[in-house]
Amino acid sequence: MTTADHAEAPAARRDRKSISSRIVSRLSKAPLNIMLAFIAVLWLVPTLGLFLTSLMPSEIAGSQGWWTTFSEPSITTLENYRDLLQNEEIMGALGTTLLVAIGGTVIPILVGAAAGYAFAWIDFPGRDALFLIVIALLIVPIQMALIPMFSFYNSVGMFDTVFALILFHTAFGLPFAIFLLRNFFVGIPKDIMESARIDGASELRIFVRLILPLGLPAIASLAIFQFLWTWNDFLVALTFGRDTQPITVAIFSQFRQFGANIDLIAPAAFLSLVVPLGVFFAFQRYFVQGLLAGSVK
Repeated sequence: MTTADHAEAPAARRDRKSISSRIVSRLSKAPLNIMLAFIAVLWLVPTLGLFLTSLMPSEIAGSQGWWTTFSEPSITTLENYRDLLQNEEIMGALGTTLLVAIGGTVIPILVGAAAGYAFAWIDFPGRDALFLIVIALLIVPIQMALIPMFSFYNSVGMFDTVFALILFHTAFGLPFAIFLLRNFFVGIPKDIMESARIDGASELRIFVRLILPLGLPAIASLAIFQFLWTWNDFLVALTFGRDTQPITVAIFSQFRQFGANIDLIAPAAFLSLVVPLGVFFAFQRYFVQGLLAGSVK
């Protein structure tokens, strides 16, 4: 046997061992993967059913299940979505929802990021006491503020406006925003901050050029939470809106007035589902990292 053969034998054994170890590793993870796939299917089935129902004519959707489309695909039609795009009430509600969701997400992020940076890296009197108050505000239920805020909005002429909804969502989103971002910012190495200050950077420049880029995972995670909560809100929108209706209230009104109008309700509900789903997938790579903000030092 030559020297080359002796050299190739250990390499072949290592390759076989590597392949076997990968097979064993995948087999050991198979039960977990199967369980996760089963849970994913359970979550996706209602979404798939809603989508297929939105493609069915109302007379068929009212008498047959969405699974009928698998045996009779010819019954599907896009006419429901054409009618939806021509429905001024639903499309106006969709625009209102978009304004409220963007405003109710961007403002808490900006204010929460500034406050989180102050609580993490700026030493001022009463900092710890104020942060404890912020933590305490996390447990205040929304229902507790509905009647007082209703009276306040009526007295100042803000009732039934988009700004009123944005302001309410901002107020209740700020405690969690400050808590999450402060915990993430406090984990940034102190040496980076000191180096920036030695170079003459102001606090504003440090915040904009260092803190915000480094805090992108936590900010993206917060954006997902806040956007989903604001977009899917029903109780606040129903309380503070009459003519200003987000998509959830508009769908509810259609269902209450026209219980059999499934050809409008189904595509509207699916459309309201697609937007937050797209936001989640756009920021999902930051999601887990942002959730673990401040948990490990």
